[in-house]
Amino acid sequence: MTPGPRKRISSGSPFERTAGYSRALVAGDWCFVSGTTGYDYTTMTMPETVEEQARNCLKTIEAALTEAGFSLGHVVRNHYYVTDAAFANLVFPILGEAFGDIRPAATMVVCDLIRPEMLIEIEVTAFKG
Repeated sequence: MTPGPRKRISSGSPFERTAGYSRALVAGDWCFVSGTTGYDYTTMTMPETVEEQARNCLKTIEAALTEAGFSLGHVVRNHYYVTDAAFANLVFPILGEAFGDIRPAATMVVCDLIRPEMLIEIEVTAFKG
């Protein structure tokens, strides 16, 4: 079976080619945004606080969704990964600003991330159907 047309979205991160993934992938009415950390991809710098990192994650995700023809309003599923449970209360207000009226299904997991400077990673799925 041949998959239908797919559109790949890049944030310009060097990690995408190295690790073999796209920032986002559009398949029909769906947009799958890869796990996004808090890097500022224009400067390749990582803020020190989880709040700043969360804002950068959302900025990168929103840009990918926009390029794909979607918006935050189309988001139906979020996965949040934080490196410390105490970060939940710090990022909840930021997430609430972005998704409070949308209210997608969501999960938050406390775990290690692949680099010590990474404090949060966010992955979203959007649907336009």
